[in-house]
Amino acid sequence: MIQENEMSFIEHLEALRWHLIRASLSVLIIGFGAFLAKDFIFDTLIFGPKKADFFTYELFCNISKMMGQGTSFCIEELPFRIQSRAVSGQFSAHLWTSITAGFILAFPYILMEFWRFISPGLHAHEKRNARGFIFIASFLFFIGVLFGYYIVTPLSINFLGSYTVSNEVFNDFDLDSYISLLRAAVLSSGFIFELPILMYFFTKIGLVTPDFLRNNRKFAIVIVLSISAIITPPDIASQIIVTIPILILYEVSIFISKIVYKRQQKANE
Repeated sequence: MIQENEMSFIEHLEALRWHLIRASLSVLIIGFGAFLAKDFIFDTLIFGPKKADFFTYELFCNISKMMGQGTSFCIEELPFRIQSRAVSGQFSAHLWTSITAGFILAFPYILMEFWRFISPGLHAHEKRNARGFIFIASFLFFIGVLFGYYIVTPLSINFLGSYTVSNEVFNDFDLDSYISLLRAAVLSSGFIFELPILMYFFTKIGLVTPDFLRNNRKFAIVIVLSISAIITPPDIASQIIVTIPILILYEVSIFISKIVYKRQQKANE
């Protein structure tokens, strides 16, 4: 017999449905605002990394000069153009880019809806231990998004946009292809930076332990290098730049797992 304060399976599904509806509405509402801000979204954000005066290019140029390498890392022009060959190509790009922007900006609210759904099933001490979950997870996600936008994206665009097999071939990138590269770099980096949060919950439910993470560090390094090879161009400098923060996140995950594991051990004594 179901107790008064318990919910049936159907009631859980109904609650989940409303959480998903509210989360989806937040994405659509913010996405609509992004849709109206077309000039800023595209001219400033989307097409920013294809301009030679983009922040990252100027930073690398200044670092190169400070290290006595001259202008070897300075970019005067990225030799490619962006075109749209489909009838509805620009409208589709505008629509889906707005939805992506809505998802990124609404991420804290999406997490809050997720937390509202799972929190009634947690004990009081579990709720206390998870305090700050929304803020920390959102902070890590936005740091990852910025890393993807300011580091991964310009490295990829600079390499792929400048790469040629012959002087007879000029790079004309399709608008959808360009935006897909940027979206993949930004979102994948955002989710990768959630690694400490995942390890926190995996340790809580017993899937991993600090010893497991430490003992399998060499396998983790291989996975990290593989991820870096996927989301960055195939040059050593770019892969090192992306690999370092991911390895730092892995070490932070071990530290967090150790704290959670010790707390669980004390609670079981």
